Amino acid sequence: MKRLLFVIFLFLTSFSAYAQSNEKIYSYKQFGDQYVVSIKNHAEISKAISDFCNDQHIMAGNIIGIGAVKEATLRFFNPVTKKFRDKTFSEQMEISNLTGNIAQKDGKLYLHLHITLGRSDYSALAGHLLTGVINGAGEFVITKYNGQLPRYYDETIGLNLYQFN
Repeated sequence: MKRLLFVIFLFLTSFSAYAQSNEKIYSYKQFGDQYVVSIKNHAEISKAISDFCNDQHIMAGNIIGIGAVKEATLRFFNPVTKKFRDKTFSEQMEISNLTGNIAQKDGKLYLHLHITLGRSDYSALAGHLLTGVINGAGEFVITKYNGQLPRYYDETIGLNLYQFN
C-alpha cells in the first residue's frame, strides 16, 4: 500500500512539474496585426518576446514597451574594435522605453532591442538589451509586418544589417 501511494505521489508530482514547465511566460491580446503582450513577473524579456514571436509566427515587425526590471545586461558597440561590451546591472529599474525590431538572420528569429532604464536616483542607462528580468510589470506592443526582413553580417561595419535585394 505504501508503495502504491509513493508511485501515485511521484506521478502527481511529475505531472505537476510538467504542467508548470509548459506554462507561457507571457499573455497577450491581439488587435489586427498588433499584439499587446504582458510578460510575467520574473521572466526574461528577450526569451519571452522570442517565444511569443515564434508561437505567433511573427517573422518581421517592431516592438515598443515599458515596465520594470531587477536585472539587465546591456551591450555597447565599439565601432573601432567592432565588438560589443556587455555589462550587467542588478538593481530595480524602470523601463522608460524599449524599442526594437524583429527580423531573421540565417533563417532564425533575430531580435534587435534597445532599452532606456531609469534608476532610483533618476539617472538613466541605455544600450542594446541582451537580457532583462521583469520585476513588476512588462508591457509591450508588437506590430507584425507581412513578409520577412533578413539580416546579414557586414564585416566592414561589424554589425548585422538588413539585407534588401
